[in-house]
Amino acid sequence: MAKRRSTKKRRLRKVGASPGTLVHIGAHKTDPIRILVFKYHPEGFTESEVATPEEACSLIEPGKTTWINVEGLHNVELVREFGTRLGLHPLTLEDILHTRQRPKLEEYEEYLYAVVRMLNWDGDLLSEQVSLILTPDLVITFQERQGDVFDPVRERIRTGGHGRIRRLGTDYLFYALVDIIVDNYFHILEGMGDQVEELSLRVLADPDSNQMREIQQMKARMVRLRRSVYPLRDVINRIEKANPKLMGPDTGIYLRDVYDHTIQVIESVETLRDSTSGLVDLYLSSVSNRMNEIMKVLTIIATIFIPLTFIAGIYGMNFENMPELKWPPGYFAALTLMLLIAAGMVYYFRRKGWL
Repeated sequence: MAKRRSTKKRRLRKVGASPGTLVHIGAHKTDPIRILVFKYHPEGFTESEVATPEEACSLIEPGKTTWINVEGLHNVELVREFGTRLGLHPLTLEDILHTRQRPKLEEYEEYLYAVVRMLNWDGDLLSEQVSLILTPDLVITFQERQGDVFDPVRERIRTGGHGRIRRLGTDYLFYALVDIIVDNYFHILEGMGDQVEELSLRVLADPDSNQMREIQQMKARMVRLRRSVYPLRDVINRIEKANPKLMGPDTGIYLRDVYDHTIQVIESVETLRDSTSGLVDLYLSSVSNRMNEIMKVLTIIATIFIPLTFIAGIYGMNFENMPELKWPPGYFAALTLMLLIAAGMVYYFRRKGWL
């Protein structure tokens, strides 16, 4: 709750400010910001961690592919310095710091700027904004926090040798980063699908009010997942058609593959969303069936006791001329009759399959 209030206050400070005003909007963090730099070509690569934007930008070398990865956005001045050194538009810097963006693509004369959502699953859906900037010699990524899904790309750079990622330029690296983010969505869907299936089994076995709360939480996650995935389809489509000076035609075929994966993710999200919505009906149906079973048992018990109550009511009347009142075995005869009637009704109900 405190984090939400802090984010809301920063948003309020932004209201009325001129376009390009740099204010960090997102979760407040105090972790140190890491700047990792990969520089590579077919013959080799270098990997280093630097402390300042000046050191990072000094490593950029024409003819070699450079990837600068910034982990942490709470230092506004650091982002501003990157913008100054790389010639980034103030609106781009504003979008980088505003971590509640939908996936989108902005085309500038010298670079492409894309926003995607990087998702993680640890029993709950964690969403993080990743900003990617593509220039002829550089890809720079801005993340909200440390930890990401880019390790397979880093490993390919380290061990690729004359492989595709070392031979091709920054546009291929840009594609590879977007591709690994999209591929990770399938793991998210698998984790959420397992949770939906496990929840449906529990709802069928023993429905309770806590499960309805879980269903509502799952539906909220589906909404967040849908918002992260749906706009990405248009983003990938626009990247493929972007400035050929930045996004070469050789990379287009790979982007079409990412587009196909995005469509598959969207279809899977819709299927999972329908399954989650169906959990509400399943829960209500299970509760109704359980209530029906309870009412059936209570009705059978009440039905058995109706004739017994009738007999007890007759012999409970205080009339003097009732013939059985003076009969010595009358009490035991009445109890025996009640027992036989109850046993007969239970037998009848079992024959009918009601018990």
